[in-house]
Amino acid sequence: MQIKKVKISVPISNPNNPRFIKDHKFGQLVKSIREFPKMLQVRPIIINDENIILGGNMRHKAAIEVGLKEVYVQTFSDLTEAEQREFIIKDNVGFGEWDWDILANHWDVSQLSDWGLDAIKHDWDDLDYIEEEVENKNFEEDNQIVVIVSESDIANKRKMKDDLAAWLEQNYKGSEIK
Repeated sequence: MQIKKVKISVPISNPNNPRFIKDHKFGQLVKSIREFPKMLQVRPIIINDENIILGGNMRHKAAIEVGLKEVYVQTFSDLTEAEQREFIIKDNVGFGEWDWDILANHWDVSQLSDWGLDAIKHDWDDLDYIEEEVENKNFEEDNQIVVIVSESDIANKRKMKDDLAAWLEQNYKGSEIK
């Protein structure tokens, strides 16, 4: 199961891939690959013996969009059909959760957003800024909006949460704060 570099035409998109990517997220993925193509070597496209992609269909599509001529693949030859189907699902399930406190206090929110993490950074004086960000990011009805409260705002955290809850109720009925 060695990683090797192949022509971009070798991996074949899986016609039964149950995942898709929306335009905004695909744009972020294309940008990510354009800016950091080494990521594809660290996370190669997973293929079976017939070169059908089991993991990395969206990365492959984005690599084509970027104009890459080659991609890294890893072939799994010993998976049964049932194991391949299981892999396709398990490879796309997000088990982890983000630690928003660590992100807020140890990471640059602008970078996180550039890297594809939907986080919003703003000055708390203007809650309408969140609405502008939501519209600019093309959030869908089922998306989550993450507001990271920086360490300097901790003293006002309760008021901020109450203000945000009131703003959400006014602008996005049925929304909740977790």
